[in-house]
Amino acid sequence: TMQTKVQNKKRQVAFFILLMLWGEVGSESIQYSVLEETESGTFVANLTKDLGLRVGELAARGARIVFKGNRQHLQLDPQTRDLLLNEKLDREELCGSTEPCVLPFQVLLENPLQFFQASLRVRDINDHAPEFPAREMLLKISEITMPGKIFPLKMAHDLDTGSNGLQSYTISSNPHFHVLTRNRSEGRKFPELVLDKPLDREEQPRLTLTLTALDGGSPPRSGTSEIHIQVLDINDNIPEFAQELYEAQIPENNPLGSLVITVSARDLDAGSFGKVSYALFQVDDINQPFEINAITGEIRLRKALDFEEVQSYDVDVEATDGGGLSGKCSLVVRVLDVNDNAPELTMSFFISPIPENLPEIIVAVFSVSDADSGHNQQVICSIENNLPFLLRPSVENFYTLVTDGALDRESRAEYNITITVTDLGTPRLKTQQSITVLVSDVNDNAPAFTQTSYTLFVRENNSPALHIGSVSATDRDSGTNAQVTYSLLPPQDPHLPLASLVSISADNGHLFALRSLDYEALQEFEFRVGATDRGSPALSSEALVRVLVLDANDNSPFVLYPLQNGSAPCTELVPRAAEPGYLVTKVVAVDGDSGQNAWLSYQLLKATEPGLFGVWAHNGEVRTSRLLSERDAAKHRLVVLVKDNGEPPRSATATLHLLLVDGFSQPYLPLPEAAAAQAQADSLTVYLVVALASVSSLFLLSVLLFVAVRLCRRSRAASVGRCSVPEGPFPGHLVDVSGTGTLSQSYQYEVCLMGGSGTNEFKFLKPIIPNFPPQGTEREMEETPALPNSFPFS
Repeated sequence: TMQTKVQNKKRQVAFFILLMLWGEVGSESIQYSVLEETESGTFVANLTKDLGLRVGELAARGARIVFKGNRQHLQLDPQTRDLLLNEKLDREELCGSTEPCVLPFQVLLENPLQFFQASLRVRDINDHAPEFPAREMLLKISEITMPGKIFPLKMAHDLDTGSNGLQSYTISSNPHFHVLTRNRSEGRKFPELVLDKPLDREEQPRLTLTLTALDGGSPPRSGTSEIHIQVLDINDNIPEFAQELYEAQIPENNPLGSLVITVSARDLDAGSFGKVSYALFQVDDINQPFEINAITGEIRLRKALDFEEVQSYDVDVEATDGGGLSGKCSLVVRVLDVNDNAPELTMSFFISPIPENLPEIIVAVFSVSDADSGHNQQVICSIENNLPFLLRPSVENFYTLVTDGALDRESRAEYNITITVTDLGTPRLKTQQSITVLVSDVNDNAPAFTQTSYTLFVRENNSPALHIGSVSATDRDSGTNAQVTYSLLPPQDPHLPLASLVSISADNGHLFALRSLDYEALQEFEFRVGATDRGSPALSSEALVRVLVLDANDNSPFVLYPLQNGSAPCTELVPRAAEPGYLVTKVVAVDGDSGQNAWLSYQLLKATEPGLFGVWAHNGEVRTSRLLSERDAAKHRLVVLVKDNGEPPRSATATLHLLLVDGFSQPYLPLPEAAAAQAQADSLTVYLVVALASVSSLFLLSVLLFVAVRLCRRSRAASVGRCSVPEGPFPGHLVDVSGTGTLSQSYQYEVCLMGGSGTNEFKFLKPIIPNFPPQGTEREMEETPALPNSFPFS
């Protein structure tokens, strides 16, 4: 069936109630006894001694007393751990007529788990007197009844057992009857009245006798019932049953009114003396579950049966004719057990939450039982198949629920376990109990960063305490074990001042720049951050953080050539015969920024004569735009704008002085400053001639004075007119032999023009030669003619 297939998928553990599993139990069962109705708190036994345990071990191991149905008949003294009576016990309530009355129980020890099997026998005391089902009985006896005739009487019932139970019957003194005490097969005693002397209706039509039932207690208890005997006129035949003993079986779940059996009696008399009516002789008419039809003899069920309470009934049936004569038969009704009781599960021990990472933890201890009997009492206990738990049979009807290996809270933190107990009856009945097992956390997971490395970008010139980014780590644990604290780890580079560069929030991993960063001083740096949880022991992990400083356009271009900032201006010579596109000079500039902020462009901002010279935008080369002519001015001043590509752009200017010459053999043309110096020299000559002519006597003195004045002026003019040109070498990165950034050696010459007191001179200064190997051969350098330091002015 489908039900069988489902059950085959489960891990089943079947057990029989009568099977004893001694694997986890003490060596043998311990028996104790106590009288019923003993006061609560009465000492029963020294459990520590009986179990062979050390003093205090019961308390240390959490000893518990477990009875079936979770009733607590016994208790442990909190101080001495002696076994005490927990309540008054009524043997008749607990066991009924069963003797001996034994209550099995288990002593459960935890840490480690251990069971001891024990039992408590409740001994009977004489606390119940025999009782008859009725205080009065009526017998109708014919006067012709012969002595020796036996008349059955209703028997008394005593709840006590053994010697305290019903032992005998007596009857009050009389000349006609005596009483016999008979034993039934099940051990119960019933009375029979025996006729000793014939009755005479005319002499005594009625008799009243007292029937007494005695038990065997000390002192004995008794119960009485009055027997009223009516002497009848002659009736020759008594009713006779077809069988002296009737037997019937009836399932306990039969409905009310269902037929149990039909009895039949026959009377040979005629008329009213042959007419038979039926009645039941029952110990307890009120609680008896049967009734009989007085006419038909049909016995039917009038109360529900319960096999678990009573398994069989003994009933006496009486048939009485119209003359008052009666016959008797016995009926034994056996109650058949049906599977009408679902199994019961009693939880004795349960713990939740349980720690993760520990194998075979005892989660629960419980017992199972079924009030049915036989096959209906056998049960199967199981849990779901996909759970990491096992059911293990323990002592008798106990089970332990343990973990199947270590649990991982991070994989699953809660388990809903349904324990199913199914009996083997037909139909099968089951009981389910669900428990929720929580798994407590152990700090077994280190924090994990969302990334193994982080790259952060910060633009230079930032404000201090700027939030530059965040790192994040998570911990799969819970509670304080999952709370993460962030920190900066010591840098691997000992020269990196990490403590003054960045800080981290310990709570949320936010990173802050502590000071303004300068791209030109520090382009990037790396450091490690750690994440530590607050568990015990604390676990941690780390991640790499790389900070890239982004350049801001905070540097203007710097002109390296020509020199600016107040140095004596130098003039570039341009031959008039130069072709268009002739390279005159080159503006060289650098920018301290990077990337597009350092991309420089050049443009001609101002020119003495627009259109004569042009500047290449990408390399700063100054070239002629057309052919030069005699009409073009000799002296030119160019202002070149150098601009970077930042946002906003920054710029600088470079001023160039150019001199047009006919050639390097006649390089000089009079300038306005030279003409003024020439007029001054001519006037001085005139003054000297006049002085010589007028003061002839002072001729020699005048000659000496003239020579002295000339020498002084020459010396002063030489010191004033010398160009301020830096002596090489220039930095190597300024030399651009490819013609894209800096003047090459072939045209880096400077010319200084100045006026003196007596004569003017033109100087070719030495070329500015950078510090790198010459492009030409050594022989070519030697063949270059040396230029004179000065040329006389005529």
